[in-house]
Amino acid sequence: MGDAMNLRDRIVLIPGASRPVGRAIARRFGDAGATLALPVHHDWPESTAEMEQEFSGAGYRFHSYRRDLTDPGDTARLIESVTADLGGLHHLINNIERGGMPVVHGSYETVQNDGQWQLEFETTLRAKWFLFRRALPLLTACGCGSVVNISSIAALVGRCGPASLLFNDGYSAANRGIASFTEQWAREAAPAVRVNEVMLGLVRGRHGEETRGWQALTERQRRDLLDHTLLHRTGTAEEIAELVFFVAVQAGFVTGTVIRADGGYCLGGEPVAPLPPGLLAP
Repeated sequence: MGDAMNLRDRIVLIPGASRPVGRAIARRFGDAGATLALPVHHDWPESTAEMEQEFSGAGYRFHSYRRDLTDPGDTARLIESVTADLGGLHHLINNIERGGMPVVHGSYETVQNDGQWQLEFETTLRAKWFLFRRALPLLTACGCGSVVNISSIAALVGRCGPASLLFNDGYSAANRGIASFTEQWAREAAPAVRVNEVMLGLVRGRHGEETRGWQALTERQRRDLLDHTLLHRTGTAEEIAELVFFVAVQAGFVTGTVIRADGGYCLGGEPVAPLPPGLLAP
């Protein structure tokens, strides 16, 4: 696969790079010399402008594309532009999602949430599917292609326990479907393209600190979430970026795998009891 730390000949497509986790992933690839193809959405113009200013200052080679990835036609046009501008594609970081936190949005049944359910499925599942489909020929042609689907532990925990304030029903169900994509695509794309999934727990900037939902929680509710996490803290975007980089570039014998980066949340924070002496006499 070449020098994993020198990717000057690699092109990586990273949606969501204006947001904290996507931004950290883009930085990691940019620091390794890769050329970044960055689809950006009209919802966050300030974040996009900030990202472009930062990446220009850092000397990264990047192209921003104003595209709506919930529109299959726009997705096709994105890949056409990447092909015309950059000539190919080596890595796809399939980082597309939208999820409304119950502590912020409340019930799907409210007037203000009209369309929220559809939005969560359109982004978290359907947009990922179309982006993979359009990108696959380029990834196959490059000879070292890889895909990393980004998902959430909402797929496993649903709206229950301390996280029931952060993960709603539709978002959880949509994330549950990503593992099916990951395994199917790994079979379909092999051996030319590896496909894996990184499943995120509570991360700063994504269901953790620096999000509107985290700020809306009480101190006790935050404590309950951290106590349920074996490492008793949230993750950082930089930690996620290192893992995604490894899976995309260096884990050459790994495909069809879902890797949890949740600090042990899914295992739960219950302590292990001391081993009892037992009832049997010596």
